[in-house]
Amino acid sequence: MIEIFSLPFMQRAMIAAVLSGLIAPAIGTFIVQKRMSLLGDGLGHVAIMGVGLAMLTGWAPLPVAVVVCVTGAVIVELLRQNGKASGDLGLAILFYGGLASGVLMAGMAGQGAGGLSSYLFGSLTSVSQADVWVIVALAVVILVCTVGLAPRLFSVSVDEDYSEVLGIRVRWLNLLVVVLAAVTVTLSMRTVGLLLVSALMVIPVATAQQAFVGFFSSFFGAMGIGVLAALGGTVGSFYLDTATGATIVVTAIALLGLSWLVGKRLRREERFIPFIADHGDHPHEPAEREYTRAPAAVGGREIQHGDHIDYVHDGHRHAWHGDHYDEH
Repeated sequence: MIEIFSLPFMQRAMIAAVLSGLIAPAIGTFIVQKRMSLLGDGLGHVAIMGVGLAMLTGWAPLPVAVVVCVTGAVIVELLRQNGKASGDLGLAILFYGGLASGVLMAGMAGQGAGGLSSYLFGSLTSVSQADVWVIVALAVVILVCTVGLAPRLFSVSVDEDYSEVLGIRVRWLNLLVVVLAAVTVTLSMRTVGLLLVSALMVIPVATAQQAFVGFFSSFFGAMGIGVLAALGGTVGSFYLDTATGATIVVTAIALLGLSWLVGKRLRREERFIPFIADHGDHPHEPAEREYTRAPAAVGGREIQHGDHIDYVHDGHRHAWHGDHYDEH
């Protein structure tokens, strides 16, 4: 183990791997909640277009890939928000347009598809000192945004309508999510590769959901699992002489399998003590008895929720149920 840390290229590889293991699940948590787990794949193909453009122009691949990927992500998200394209159509545009453009420009630059292989499947040993500084700077920005805005991002990811009622800027936060995802994808292209980065964004999140209870526990647990998979895969690839990106993803899958085995025990119901409120001489009154009239009639607001109308009053949503309103 000591010989790994004595090699400069492995030191840079470890730093890049740890940061990728942190930021990929951090933004992946919200992508999974939005049920857009394949977004990372689509953005990875757009990043290929950025790498191809860098080869064609002779510029540095990482900054160009970041700019191109962020631009593509913003365009697709704006089209989705304005009803010009569905989520599936937007992802299809990301997949095929980005991949075809990247391969085309790489061919025009004389590199061909083979020149893209280190970006498609990762090449940690080729991370330069300049790449490390860029990765560190952008990783700090991503972590500050995801951790600092975690409650709002989670609310937007789970229920956009309710978040808008609460005064949260849903459109801007949705844009922020796709921008951070685009940056994360491009930063991880040297670690696990553009074709496998989506796995690092999704699998640690699924693992944390098996092993932890509650949003924040799962959120930080996913980041820890991502770091563990990245370090384990990097060390394993060094001694097994295997592709680093593939080894990291296989390690993450192994941790997911382990969580399935022990997760049920960790989340046993008997480990959690139910909270029973003591109301003393004042018996508890069910909330629905207080809403025999529509909350909108007492200063609330109506919003569409699926196939029915919810009424918002005092920060809570209520829906008609028989002869009364239940809190939704």
